[in-house]
Amino acid sequence: MPKYRLDIAYEGTHFFGWQIQPHDISIQGTIEKALTTLLRAKTRLIGSARTDAGVHALGQVAHFVSDALLNTVKILYSLNALLPPSIRILRMQEVSEEFHAQYSATKKEYHYHVWLDPISDPFLYPYRYHVHTPLSLPLLREAATLFVGTHDFASFANVGSHVKTTTRTLYRLDIVEERGGIRFECEGNGFLYKMVRNIVGTLLEFGAQKRDLKELVPLFERRKRAAGGMAAPPHALFLIRVEYPSCEQKRDDEKKDGLFL
Repeated sequence: MPKYRLDIAYEGTHFFGWQIQPHDISIQGTIEKALTTLLRAKTRLIGSARTDAGVHALGQVAHFVSDALLNTVKILYSLNALLPPSIRILRMQEVSEEFHAQYSATKKEYHYHVWLDPISDPFLYPYRYHVHTPLSLPLLREAATLFVGTHDFASFANVGSHVKTTTRTLYRLDIVEERGGIRFECEGNGFLYKMVRNIVGTLLEFGAQKRDLKELVPLFERRKRAAGGMAAPPHALFLIRVEYPSCEQKRDDEKKDGLFL
């Protein structure tokens, strides 16, 4: 059956995360409901990442299969018309049968925004974690370098997901200065449940000199969540993009007839 990829952006404040919840409103459930209405058939959506309640996305990716060849342009506009303004489908494209939004992903990037100025910006306040404690940027950056590479991140993962291994590779963890504060940019081959928020919360403790850098390596070795710092709150976290091998990228450019424009 034809398989379709959706590139999705959402403002997650009023949703209980990506994954379908039995009694709460989720991003996945909201889009599935709209697809089912539009296609007149029960449609299941598979996402690349299960963002938590209150987390946002600029580049979430999901896929679904359909019994029919779809006019992606018409479906895209119709789908957005059925969805709340806080969820937008940015692109819809046919992909190969081998494509899987979750398992085909090779790299994911998250950004976490921290506001450091004494007075918050009312327009950015919903998307920034306001930290009032003075931070040492040199200490933060030094601590961040110790997270880069392949490690067992069990001390930075909450219980709640079934994974074969807690080993992941972080390709980079940059701390970028921006207006009013800093931005943590995390890029890796995969992330455990609440891993980014737990890393950021722990790093902030090092930056505030509540922990000594000598304690960081032993945190990895202990492999217990209780060893790490408090999780940073969800409202300042954004899923920025998900990368896939070029051989599994979208096929729409190869289609020249009107049905696939």
